[in-house]
Amino acid sequence: MQKKTLVLGVIGADVHAVGNRILDYALTEAGFSVVNIGVLATQEEFINAAMETDAQAILVSSLYGHGELDCRGLKEKCVEAGLDDVPLYVGGNLVVGKQDFAVVEEHYKEMGFDRVYPPGTLPDVLIRDLARDLH
Repeated sequence: MQKKTLVLGVIGADVHAVGNRILDYALTEAGFSVVNIGVLATQEEFINAAMETDAQAILVSSLYGHGELDCRGLKEKCVEAGLDDVPLYVGGNLVVGKQDFAVVEEHYKEMGFDRVYPPGTLPDVLIRDLARDLH
């Protein structure tokens, strides 16, 4: 069976690399082919990497609280690029301050994300969801 390819990165002006490295390691160990575009990644870099590698999913991380601004319009750009069937995952500290995660999750789903993870989500949760979603 061929490995599923995932694009992983930290979006926007965010330089938090530790979680990115942990996810890269855990996903690779779980048998995925990870294309890690690193920190300070633009929407276009996620899309270009997904197109170049025929990725099965795009995983967006944001820890500095401004993910909403950085992620706005990503789904529409994916659709324009022909990636409308590539699921979008997002996780981390996605908003500034303490907010009810159910509200945050609903907002990101309205923006086109298929799965939304709160701060502190363990890699095993993501791996389980990817295995289920990408069968």
